[in-house]
Amino acid sequence: MALHPFDPISDAELRLTSKLIKDNTTGPFKPHFVQIDRDDPPKKEMIKYLQAEKKGLPLPRIPRVTHAFYYLDTTLHKALVNVSAAHIITDVALPKGVQGPLLADDLADIEALATSHPACVAEIEKLKLPDHIHVVCDPWMNGVDCKEDRFLIQCYMYLANANHPESNHYSLPLKFSPVFEGLSRKFVRMDYLPAGIDEKTAPTQPWTEFPLVEYHPDLNGESLRELKPLIVEQPEGPGFKVTGQKIEWQGWSFYVVPNVREGFAVYDIHFKGRSVIYRLSLNEMTVPYGDPRAPYHRKQAFDLGDAGFGATGNSLGLGCDCLGVIKYFDNRRTNREGEPVFIPSTVCLHEQDHGLLYKHVNYRTGHAVVARRREFAVQTIATVANYEYAVNLIFDQIGEIKIQVRATGILSTMPIEKGLTVPWGTNVGPMVMAAYHQHMLSFRIDPAVDGYQNTVVYDDVLRMEPNTKLNPYNVGFYTERSYVEKPGYVDQSPFTNRSYKIINENVINPTSKKPVGYKIMMPARQMLMASPESYNNKRAQFATQQMWVTKYRDGELYAAGEFTNQSQTDTGVGLWSKRNENVRNADPVVWATLGFTHIPRPEDFPVMPVEIHEIHVTPFGFFEKNPALDVPQSNNKFNKSVYYDDATSGAKSGAGSCCGKSNL
Repeated sequence: MALHPFDPISDAELRLTSKLIKDNTTGPFKPHFVQIDRDDPPKKEMIKYLQAEKKGLPLPRIPRVTHAFYYLDTTLHKALVNVSAAHIITDVALPKGVQGPLLADDLADIEALATSHPACVAEIEKLKLPDHIHVVCDPWMNGVDCKEDRFLIQCYMYLANANHPESNHYSLPLKFSPVFEGLSRKFVRMDYLPAGIDEKTAPTQPWTEFPLVEYHPDLNGESLRELKPLIVEQPEGPGFKVTGQKIEWQGWSFYVVPNVREGFAVYDIHFKGRSVIYRLSLNEMTVPYGDPRAPYHRKQAFDLGDAGFGATGNSLGLGCDCLGVIKYFDNRRTNREGEPVFIPSTVCLHEQDHGLLYKHVNYRTGHAVVARRREFAVQTIATVANYEYAVNLIFDQIGEIKIQVRATGILSTMPIEKGLTVPWGTNVGPMVMAAYHQHMLSFRIDPAVDGYQNTVVYDDVLRMEPNTKLNPYNVGFYTERSYVEKPGYVDQSPFTNRSYKIINENVINPTSKKPVGYKIMMPARQMLMASPESYNNKRAQFATQQMWVTKYRDGELYAAGEFTNQSQTDTGVGLWSKRNENVRNADPVVWATLGFTHIPRPEDFPVMPVEIHEIHVTPFGFFEKNPALDVPQSNNKFNKSVYYDDATSGAKSGAGSCCGKSNL
């Protein structure tokens, strides 16, 4: 059976891509692959395909195209391959200094070197460690503080309990940090890390033992509290249907497609037969640190561009990451030989309850109408070194999409002298500090609100002029609409309750008499703290504003550009937003920046409780009335809840109904 244009890359396509490149390579160097994946089809062609598919017409032929990033010696190449026809479309050597994403295989080699290279062994020997303590390395993207053509890896070193594989090495950061060339594995230098208020460093000294702050139950010394099972059951099976990558649930239909960079993207989103979004994904995240001392000033990860949420995706487990009846999608990445590496169950799909959908009690009769809110979640969780990020796209029964990010994992830590504090970090354990930092996530929304000719607007709520004929009692207020005509950003304005909307000026709601639309609900947030003169700012222009609008072009998918590892400038939104072109009633793309500034607290260590951040994409004048009136009423015959038994702390069957008379 032929693959659908939205289907993820197959093992056969990945192998064919690498084989064609290998066969086409001459000279002394063989390809060193770092990423191979499917490319999106051209949007115009794909829209024709989707329309034909919905009408049952003959389907246009759309070739399957893959891209490959690979090194020949130290030069990065990008190839596009038509795997439907088995030929290379283009194969280009990229400019000197452009670096590809990190590959797990390469990082494993560097990690081993960081404890075996003679320069590193010499430092480790100075520690005079006891047998139960060993050295652990976290390889990091080097970041940028000058023009650097070499692909570099900075290694941050730690100590851990050698007797347990889950010992928390972030509790004991060391003061030396080797740097290696990422491809040649050549040792470049040994950085010595400051542990005081300035950049002063000291030679490695014998280690003085003190307790680790552990998180694993085997090691943390905590007595576990009693917890009784809370079981999510669906005795009649799931309420969603999966056909290939296509999902149908409660009026929604869309495609969920895993990929190596974003983790997954969702395509062709419809609700109740009406189009809402063509493509939606987390496309980039940068994590800049606020520690001003070298070499910490270079700590700026681009977690998707530098590493990949699919490549670092967790294999999710029943009863742990997702509850209920679960459908999983798998992912895959390449190894450096161009062979597929299978990553099972990186995307989970499931239903969940989320409290009330709506309720009203008629106080005259005492009767209630009440429906519970059912949701459908698409989730991936990526582990990028110390942090975990759970990305959820959550669909509900009123046509809303909730973009939710849950941050957890372990703080990236630095050594700190005993008794000292610094104004850019929090001490989270004995002689261990966690620096202030930010998480700046870009969500790309390619809208299709009742069609592909859309407009981005923002509405402000303003006071009416006082003591006028229209406002004689000085209580009036109104909304004022502004239209985004050209690419660029929209300023935040929390004190005018500014709201962002995507509308279709060509479709008028019969009830409101205004264009149909969707509202992007996101609270005003602090944006990038690094100054405009910094590389952190220059590399991540998207993180300086909350809302960007550009005009759609094929291939423009990533807010900071295609290649972020050791990038010097932003080659994404910061560049595209400067084009002089029309985006009103055209084909705009919205880039929503979800930013949160993390001031660590002791409670975030040794493992961080989940912190939740959300954007809501919700209908605003899209429907003529509440679209959830067709959701069945809640009752206990259906939901089967039970009363708490005070006498025995057990439970007994309940006879009440949530739709019965109230106690008013």
